[in-house]
Order: sequence, then C-alpha cells, then structure tokens
Amino acid sequence: MILTVTLNTALDLTYGVPELVPHASHRVGDMAERPGGKGLNVARVLSALGQATVVTGFAGGSTGAVLRELLAQLAPQDMTGTGTRAAAAVAAVTPATTTPLSTPAPAPITDALVTVAGNTRRTIAVVDRATGDTTQLNEPGPLVTADEWAALLDRYEELLTGADAVALCGSLPPGIHVGAYAELIRPARAAGIPVLLDTSGEPLRRGIAARPDLIKPNAEELAQLTGSREPLRATHDARRRGAHGVIASLGPDGMLAVTPDGVWRASPPARVLGNPTGAGDSAVAGLLSGLVEGLSWPDRLRRAVALSTATVLSPTAGDFDRAAYEELLPGVDVEEHTAAA
Repeated sequence: MILTVTLNTALDLTYGVPELVPHASHRVGDMAERPGGKGLNVARVLSALGQATVVTGFAGGSTGAVLRELLAQLAPQDMTGTGTRAAAAVAAVTPATTTPLSTPAPAPITDALVTVAGNTRRTIAVVDRATGDTTQLNEPGPLVTADEWAALLDRYEELLTGADAVALCGSLPPGIHVGAYAELIRPARAAGIPVLLDTSGEPLRRGIAARPDLIKPNAEELAQLTGSREPLRATHDARRRGAHGVIASLGPDGMLAVTPDGVWRASPPARVLGNPTGAGDSAVAGLLSGLVEGLSWPDRLRRAVALSTATVLSPTAGDFDRAAYEELLPGVDVEEHTAAA
C-alpha cells in the first residue's frame, strides 16, 4: 500500500472555454469536478497503475463533503483518458513496441481523511481550448486547529504500519506550521518507509532537512530552494541540503534525477500542448509505483515522464490519457550522466 498525504485537499474544477479573453464574459463549453490536491491526484494515478492507495489529510465543510462523495464514487475506469486523437498525436514520433503493455487492474483508494471544521478549498482551472493554455485559481484552504493537527498525526502514525511508501504532497493550509512535513518525514524514516516530498518554499526547505528519500521540485521551486537556475548544479545542491535523491521536473524537457545510484536525464519523445495541471502529480505516481515494484532508475524515470506527458494530453486535471501513455513510454529517452552523484 502507498500512503499519500494531502494536508490541503481541494475540489478541483476544470472549465473549458473556446478562447480565454481578458475582461470578457465566457460561456463554459465543458466542465468537470474531481477530488483534488496533489496527493489525491497521485492516488488516482496510482490506482490506475494497479497500486492500492490510502489517502489522508484534511477535509471539511460542504466542499469537503462533496470531495469525499466524489472520492467514494470514483470509478477506476474514470481515472484515465482513452483519447485516441491524443495517442495519434504522439504515435508518429514514438517507436512502435512489439510487446503490448499489460493494463493492470485498477486498485482501490481508501479514504482516511481527517474531518476539520473549516471548508475545504476549491481550485479552478480555466483551459483555453484555442491555445491549450491553462489559467489556475487556487483558494487558500481552511484554518486547521492544533487539535485537528494532533488528530492527523495520530491517524498518520497508524497508517504508517501498513505503508510501503509515503508521498507528502502540496501546500500547507492556514494554521499548519512550516515544519509540518519535517514532522511527518521523521517517523516514516524511523520505520524504514521511503518518503517522497513534493512541496515548495519554506515547507520544502524545512522538510529537506529531515532527509526525505526523494524530493520532486520543478525548475522554479528548485531555483527558490538553491538560488541557482542551472538544473544540474541546483539539483546537486538540493541533495547536499539533505534529500537522498532529487528528481527535478523540467516541464516539457522531461526530468533530471540525481540519486545515490547515479545521475540521469529523461526526455519525452515529443513536446505536446495541453493542460499541465496534475502532470507533476502523475510523475510522482510513476516514481513511487516504480520504487515499490523494484524498477531500475531508468525505468522509473521513463514511467514518470510518460505519465506526466500523457497527463498534459488529458482534458481534465489529474487524469492521464492511457493510450498516449502507452505510445509514449517506449520512446522516452533516458541518458546517464558520467558525473558522480
């Protein structure tokens, strides 16, 4: 079982408009709502990959109730896209695979969220269908009390006993101290459970000092952490600050991994246009599923990059296009750097 922690869950709303024009009124062409927040997005992708997942964090108020209802109703077949047009878009630049990928049976997602008095936030993604660009609006989240945080810590300690890996994901809601992720990393590390941290700013800075097994910053988060915008230098610097491994998301250019076992650069076979919301979360799911399955670093990175790219091609935040993923996977290029980690 993989445990995902989303302290600032969200009800994700995605609006599609023919063209986004500033200062104008718009008719929404299509709309979707999903239980969201980074860790819930990770869990949805893990489920589609056949990994049993437990989600914890906070949910409250009327929005939290809707989120939990949607989580309970989430049908496994709804977690991935099957867009043949997206798959065709990448097929021309992806080498054919003679061995079809086996599709695992979707695995359950167990709701272990802690109820809070405040109202769960909403996030709104407005997708410009003309350009593929996305405008994101994120509410701050509910105020979490000291007693609610203590309840979360108790729940987390219980859930660790059955976990093969842990993902700590996303922003902190109001009321939670900036060292919260460090506080969650330490008991997992003491129990020998691999921990991946995916956050930013001061929570990342504090969390990395607790020595997580992996962090997955994007280029901007990495620059804020280290002060360097040169990816390889910044990634090595992040490792020296405490993380055992650093997987840097480089957007359409793929990923850079600096680990105790080596340094790799993974690149997708094609640049694609679409909605990038949730692409990093799909990458986290790829990395964690590969870890618990015992895959090599190059194979973990191939899966992560292919999932991330296939998520950009999906019309809804937090989903990935399975047909595109299967086309992309064999074409992801992974190059090992000669520089020592």
